[in-house]
Amino acid sequence: MIIGKGIDDINTRMPKDAYDTGKDMPTFNAYLTIMVRDSKGNVIKVHRQRSHSPTLNFVGLMLPAQYYINTNYSITMTGIGGASFNYQPTFSNNSWQITYPNANTSIPSYTSGIVVGSGQQTNPLSTIHLAAQIANGSGAGQLVYGPVSYSSNIIVSGNSAYFYISQTFTNQSGGTVTITEVGIIAHIQPTTASTINNLGNYTLLIWYDVLSSSISVPNGDSVTIYYTFAVNP
Repeated sequence: MIIGKGIDDINTRMPKDAYDTGKDMPTFNAYLTIMVRDSKGNVIKVHRQRSHSPTLNFVGLMLPAQYYINTNYSITMTGIGGASFNYQPTFSNNSWQITYPNANTSIPSYTSGIVVGSGQQTNPLSTIHLAAQIANGSGAGQLVYGPVSYSSNIIVSGNSAYFYISQTFTNQSGGTVTITEVGIIAHIQPTTASTINNLGNYTLLIWYDVLSSSISVPNGDSVTIYYTFAVNP
């Protein structure tokens, strides 16, 4: 029990004496795994790195609905098209839904799912779209975006629990395509919307990573990207 002046002004930042000392397991981590396969399905390259770049849009979505209700506060979010809107979830019939991924919508996988690019940015928190997203298709410099896959449930192993999302991209461009950035895009919309309007406005980049080393995908080959989110990994 804490008694004294300034209880309401306690600094909620992580105190230095609470930093990880290496003696305890982390409680949450995100990992990025990339596998390049040749045209016969043989794995020719594996890349792994820690993923650590949620965007400001992700932070807004993580706040509980009760916070917005109690404070009557709305947060400004910016879609990949550059347009901003006020996000304020409720418990009513007009509440917002996160529809990533959702087979019941017509949203294609190259606008809601894992996306790849050939650029890079230095401030992932404020990032609203990839620096240079690689287009979906079989033209020069393009990749064919496959459907999103995800674990059917949370996987528990000992004291750890995790789930993953993945997506495969195939190179039919006629030349090598190089990936340097990866992100996750989610779509949100009011539940009362009968159709999906303003796709770019309500399609949000929620996670972004610059690769520690670029990934080259030769013509005819494919690359599968896995995002794994784990508790007590």
